[in-house]
Amino acid sequence: MTLTETLRYRGAIGQWSWVLHRVTGLGVVLFLVLHVIDTSWAVFYPSLYEEAIASYQSPLFTIGEFGLIACVIFHAYNGLRIAIFDYNPRLWKHQERAAYIALGLTALTLVPTFAIMVADVVEHYSHSPFILPFDMVLRAQLPFAVGIAAAVVGAVLLSGIVGMIAGNDDVSGGKATGSRLERFWWSYMRVSGFLIVPLVFGHLAMMHLVQGVFNLTVAGTPIVGTNGLVNVSGTAVEFVLARWNTSLSGATTGLAVWRLYDIGLLFLVTVHGFNGLRYVLTDYTAFSPLLKRAAVYLCLAGGVVLLVVGGAALLSSLDRDAIILACEGQEHIGRPLSAFCQEALGL
Repeated sequence: MTLTETLRYRGAIGQWSWVLHRVTGLGVVLFLVLHVIDTSWAVFYPSLYEEAIASYQSPLFTIGEFGLIACVIFHAYNGLRIAIFDYNPRLWKHQERAAYIALGLTALTLVPTFAIMVADVVEHYSHSPFILPFDMVLRAQLPFAVGIAAAVVGAVLLSGIVGMIAGNDDVSGGKATGSRLERFWWSYMRVSGFLIVPLVFGHLAMMHLVQGVFNLTVAGTPIVGTNGLVNVSGTAVEFVLARWNTSLSGATTGLAVWRLYDIGLLFLVTVHGFNGLRYVLTDYTAFSPLLKRAAVYLCLAGGVVLLVVGGAALLSSLDRDAIILACEGQEHIGRPLSAFCQEALGL
């Protein structure tokens, strides 16, 4: 179904659930790109990570956070509905009821979730917090926009070169091979969906409810999931490092459980998300072998880049000197510094 047909077609709840599933999936993939890359900066570019978190704490991203949570929750519930019904064809006659149940569960989950988030927002803005200027927030997103645009252009150019050399045959490489491959991806999307939902819900609960984004830069705040470690420096970098096994207030014991958690989440969500993006893009570019092939290349490259960048950060050794660089980053954007950062920078 083309975009025009989607908008013209007066379908029932099933069609609009299908549309919402795609729209929310696209929103989640967009945020995934931003989130994985900027979280890697906690290891590779600590000062830039502090600016990224300051952007997330801005009013623009605060509004966007509510939209993100809504997208994730609906996509999760509706995805479970799709998987369950795909594996149980005898249930197909209940599709309409199940679609309404998915919407109802989304609403029931969002009401208390949004209540907690709104309370956190009100509490934060009632104390005249540091707010990164709007122009700096927009400038911080410019490299992402340029990178995505360059990836799109590169994928189209590569597709054109391949088309001139190999012709414009189906990008699957043959019906039999394509069929086997697509059967694998069909199964992967459903199995990974079941695995992703508890991991993502746990991540959202910890990062958006138990300890929201505003608390990542508050000195003396306990760091969720670290057995009582506190954020001494008041930097977002220390928050990440503490969860990945080290902190100014001590080292976590045993395995780096949250590092393993994030590795699993990174792999499952990235592959699931970019394969879903491939489905969407190839559906709307089926009229053009050039664009359809470019869509496949774009999704493949995007997924590989995120896995490499995110994986490199998760597997890198962590240096406490990164926290000093984070303090410098906070000073650069004008955020009030904690006592630790002031002492570390000789202020």
